[in-house]
Amino acid sequence: MNLKRIMTHLSTGRASVRRVFPHLSLEAIEHAIRETEALHDGQIRFAVEGALDLAPLLAGQTAGQRAIEVFSNLGVWDTEHNNGVLIYLLLADRDVEIIADRGIHVRLGTEVWEAICHEMEAAFRAGHFEAGVIAGIHAVGEHLTHHFPARHDKPNEMPDRPVLL
Repeated sequence: MNLKRIMTHLSTGRASVRRVFPHLSLEAIEHAIRETEALHDGQIRFAVEGALDLAPLLAGQTAGQRAIEVFSNLGVWDTEHNNGVLIYLLLADRDVEIIADRGIHVRLGTEVWEAICHEMEAAFRAGHFEAGVIAGIHAVGEHLTHHFPARHDKPNEMPDRPVLL
């Protein structure tokens, strides 16, 4: 059991999320998703969670495990071409996880997503949360544009608004 991690999670909450992602930042992130999705046929969701609930935290749940739960709960897997991507930030851990549906993951693999996550985490360490998220959205969008070019009749299958958990 990591006492430092537990204390960090207990002291990080929704107010912390609102502090690093004020309303205007959330609007900028939503705009970046909408703008990027116009260039490809994929669906990008961004979700941020201040901290884990106590039971999962005590059980040692990782950001990656939680991201898979969020991916499922938000239905990111439920796109027509299996090309949904979740960018998940667990703020207390400053840990980013990218979970891609099987249609895109099989074409890129884990290394691509991990590189994007590391770049975002570096921006967060420098205190650049909005810029880090937007850079991550654009990086994911570049890969989606390459593998899933935009169709003229492409529907927007998921909301572009960031999700605060």
